[in-house]
Amino acid sequence: MNVLKTMAVASVALLIGMPGAMAQQAHPMGFFVTSTGMGNGANLGGLAGADAHCTKLAEAAGSKGRSWHAYLSTQEKGKRGISARSRIGQGPWYNANGELIASDLDQLHISPNIVLRTAVDENGKQVKGRGSKPNEHDILTGTQADGTAYFPWQKGDKTCSNWTSSGEGSATVGHHDRHGGGNTSWNAAHNSRGCSQENLKGTGGAGLL
Repeated sequence: MNVLKTMAVASVALLIGMPGAMAQQAHPMGFFVTSTGMGNGANLGGLAGADAHCTKLAEAAGSKGRSWHAYLSTQEKGKRGISARSRIGQGPWYNANGELIASDLDQLHISPNIVLRTAVDENGKQVKGRGSKPNEHDILTGTQADGTAYFPWQKGDKTCSNWTSSGEGSATVGHHDRHGGGNTSWNAAHNSRGCSQENLKGTGGAGLL
């Protein structure tokens, strides 16, 4: 998931009867699922590489004058890492079609408007979810459900070595479509089998953010 620093969900009442183009102008995109991963598993080049990837996609889709940050947490030895929720601003966040995803951080992490229809990519197109071939509903987050980083005493790699591994390790992923048995969290559904591209595909992903 990628979210705009000034923040990446909507008051439906504001959009009723509003043509798509007008809605997009009134509410510029601040939230999207990447249309493509970086192709090297969970090795994103760290947070900086992930942010650059999100920025490149957003700008290619027409976003201007915005600072983009991937929704990712990190882990650090002996202390808590960087939390995804602390990187993305305060909201509100709208998708590429002008639909509100969340008005603030509380709504984003408690009751966001994130489902298959609304969790679109930077071009406003639907991202493959459960039932699609292939299923690509896993999105990398390395994050707990409330958007915070894991504590040091919570053992195990949850961030694929802080987004630098395409082999050993694991990463927490969410389901952008909110489907998958009991794993319905958009940001903390389960952990990946590994950090390679093939391992990410193995649980229903493609290295998307």
